[in-house]
Amino acid sequence: MSSWSTVAFMFPGQGSQVVGMGQDIADAYPVARQTFEQADDLLGFSLSSLCFNGPADDLNDTINTQPALYVCGIATLRALQSEQPQATAAFAAGHSFGEFTALAAFGALSFEDGLWLVRERGRLMKQAGEQSPGAMAAILALDIDAVRDLCARARAATGGVLVVANDNCPGQVVISGDNATLDQALVLAKEAGARRTLKLAVSIAAHSPLMRPSADEFRQALAQTTFHAPQVPIYGNVSAAPLTDVDAIRAELGAQLINPVRWRESMQAMIADGAQVFVEIGPKDVLTGLLRRIDDGKVTVNLNSSENIHKFRED
Repeated sequence: MSSWSTVAFMFPGQGSQVVGMGQDIADAYPVARQTFEQADDLLGFSLSSLCFNGPADDLNDTINTQPALYVCGIATLRALQSEQPQATAAFAAGHSFGEFTALAAFGALSFEDGLWLVRERGRLMKQAGEQSPGAMAAILALDIDAVRDLCARARAATGGVLVVANDNCPGQVVISGDNATLDQALVLAKEAGARRTLKLAVSIAAHSPLMRPSADEFRQALAQTTFHAPQVPIYGNVSAAPLTDVDAIRAELGAQLINPVRWRESMQAMIADGAQVFVEIGPKDVLTGLLRRIDDGKVTVNLNSSENIHKFRED
């Protein structure tokens, strides 16, 4: 890279996990291998084996998914910076719990504290899902206002809980709530002209009021954690604006579990502030795909393999 001043790093959330993730990077870069080993020691079990070998059902369990993606993201970034010590970004964001990876990547919290927080976040979300079962679904080809309207109509029909959880990009909105109300909304979405509706492979209603017990307990964990001002602006999911101090970070992370991910607006804010090159640091290419729907004129890069890290060095 000739200049890092227009680069944005993006860190994915749940849904980007895949068995085998991080293995070729750990094999190619000692610092990445050491990162996985450090996590294994801190957690007291072999997270690296779960990432590299599965089984998929265990990797997809929210209590494991969040630390797995967190460690994979930090290991990938450390691998890049072992080749290019100057490799950094002027902007950063993480989708949902990926915000924790972004914060750790830019000095707002330690690797150890970030790992503990995402493991605790996953535990509390799993617990909330057992106490108040729910579901999430993607609605394609309806705008955000139309989806908000059908959520309101579904709530009126059932008396249940249903909200917009993720405003990901134009034409892709995720809803979250109790099962009966969500199923009602999917019927309404098809009647409203949605091109497709897709229930997500989760048993929790993330970013909805059903997560409130978890959010209340998680704020206690946040209060016990040492944070620092980040080295670069990190654009929050809840605010869609830069988090520049410790108070803003704690407020954001405390509110995040029960509030929507404003990803489209976050990306638009970064672009308005000068971001031109968007680098996704994680196992898949979910976020670069969303970015192309938000602004197809920006450069996108996926650092999801040792080959791509090496190629990025040469570009």
